Amino acid sequence: MLGLLVAFAVFQEVITGSSLGVVYTEGGMVQGENIRLGYRRHMDVFRGVPFADIPGRFEKPQRHPGWDGVMKATEFKKRCIQVNLIMTDTRGSEDCLYLNIWVPHGRSVSTDMPVMVWIYGGGFLAGGSMGANFLDNYLYSGQEIADRGNVIVVTLGYRVGTMGFLSTGDSSMPGNYGLWDQHAAIAWVHRNIRSFGGDPDNVTVFGESAGAASVSFQTLTPHNKGLFKRAISQSGVALCPWAINKNPRRFAEEVALKVNCPTDQTMAACLKMTDPALLTLAGSLSLASSPDSPIVGNLLLSPVIDGDFLPDDPRNLFHNAANIDYIAGVNDMDGHLFTGLDVPSINSPLVDTHVEDVKRLLGSYTKEKGKAGLDNAYSTYTSTWGSRPSREIIKRTVVEIGTDFIFLVPTQAALYLHAANATPTVWAA
Repeated sequence: MLGLLVAFAVFQEVITGSSLGVVYTEGGMVQGENIRLGYRRHMDVFRGVPFADIPGRFEKPQRHPGWDGVMKATEFKKRCIQVNLIMTDTRGSEDCLYLNIWVPHGRSVSTDMPVMVWIYGGGFLAGGSMGANFLDNYLYSGQEIADRGNVIVVTLGYRVGTMGFLSTGDSSMPGNYGLWDQHAAIAWVHRNIRSFGGDPDNVTVFGESAGAASVSFQTLTPHNKGLFKRAISQSGVALCPWAINKNPRRFAEEVALKVNCPTDQTMAACLKMTDPALLTLAGSLSLASSPDSPIVGNLLLSPVIDGDFLPDDPRNLFHNAANIDYIAGVNDMDGHLFTGLDVPSINSPLVDTHVEDVKRLLGSYTKEKGKAGLDNAYSTYTSTWGSRPSREIIKRTVVEIGTDFIFLVPTQAALYLHAANATPTVWAA
């Protein structure tokens, strides 16, 4: 009898589980998948909900025209077209402006829940939130955060690489298309998330690496006023040396030559008509680097100061983030991936890293400061070495130098500027 009662209770709990069912959005009706997490705990998962139309090549995203009937939002869409891991081929599609939503429920359907919008990283060159993204692992499922944090989690797709950030430096191809995609997704969430049980006035945007810098850019642009209240940047801000391409025309001409386009006034028109796979491959990252030419300088497909999304140098835009609560942080050895390419010996337990390599790397990072800048930096980083530093100390110093230059110091500078302009509280992590 007890077994029957338990079975009946479980049956009743399953069939009466909380679910949003069909949700009305500005484009039409959508229905996701309802999953059971535990006793009286369910979650609605919506995969592949369009937040914009198929984007025009090198154009800002436009609102989706909508659809008839009920859209089954149960499968991930393709990620935005990009190079593969070894940069020999492409994957993804130009039709990629979709988002995914995880909505947890307790005894009843959730209402007025906090919302967290995730922006993935990948050097502005690759990445995605649509299903498996590293081998067969789905790194960016929102289920665990939504369940543990009792928040709605949204992940989105945005254009990367050539299709997302190539710019001629003028109005013919102004760039920042990937940032505009992120903005369009954030705006869609603000307009529609209440239908999913979310609070549009309690939205946090968060991201890592290039996604973290993107979060920073989203706080600084004047186009996001009132769309979100909080932001978290994990290992990246708009002031990072890789976050802004100050000479986009030069790289656009390099891409044009690779795809047999002219570099005169007809360049933009030719690029817009070129096969997207060829364009994407033409924007592949060069992995060739050395202490004299660090790889961080090769990240040329990045945002630009376009006079629109970014009307000025990011340092002059922190007044736009005055009403946004902001957390930014870095990790110990964040620069290891970069410095391991610039100075390969740091990853070898058998090969010494020479002091001269430390000086060369510092010289590259401080070249705008001249010899005085190099000497000052070198004395700072070697002040605790002693007369005979071990190979481990020298290798660790190389990573610390890269971490400071590429991540830590820009993050500190961004937090100081945010604090100087902010009206709410600022926390540093």
